[in-house]
Amino acid sequence: MPDPTGSITRSVGSATPDGFRSMMSGFPTGVAVVTATGPGGRPWGMTCSSVCSATLNPPTLLVCLRAASPTLAAIGSSRRFAVNLLHEGAQATAELFASGRQDRFDHVGWRLGDTDAGPHLWADAHAVADCTAARTVPVGDHVLVFGEVQAVERRQDCLPLLYGLRRYSSWPAA
Repeated sequence: MPDPTGSITRSVGSATPDGFRSMMSGFPTGVAVVTATGPGGRPWGMTCSSVCSATLNPPTLLVCLRAASPTLAAIGSSRRFAVNLLHEGAQATAELFASGRQDRFDHVGWRLGDTDAGPHLWADAHAVADCTAARTVPVGDHVLVFGEVQAVERRQDCLPLLYGLRRYSSWPAA
């Protein structure tokens, strides 16, 4: 148990973006790449750690994307997207899709089947959810996208990639 009289930093008044980012880095999360196809079938995708379940009935998840993101624009035009939950060996893919590189799909294994809502990063994901965008809510410089899950693919042979304290990790093998 931490010492309650230990070193505590408190910001009174308004929280700063850096202080908020520092606080949230202490809340580890899974890592996902949200993908969609835009006009002409062009694949788009971005790394996203702001993913959570919203409801079981109907199965719905929530992702939080930058308002200026081309991936969000592709979701807006198609109303469909995939959430690729990355496995422990996919740190390079997480970093690639967090970069501004335009050729990111040239460097990963992916497929887009007839019923897939967005590109599936089959080599790097331990699970993929195909979603229909049910609702969007603008918040600051981001947009919350609620996705009704239409299909799920899972692998049993790998552990999830985690991110927290500004580093990647995974759970130790059981």
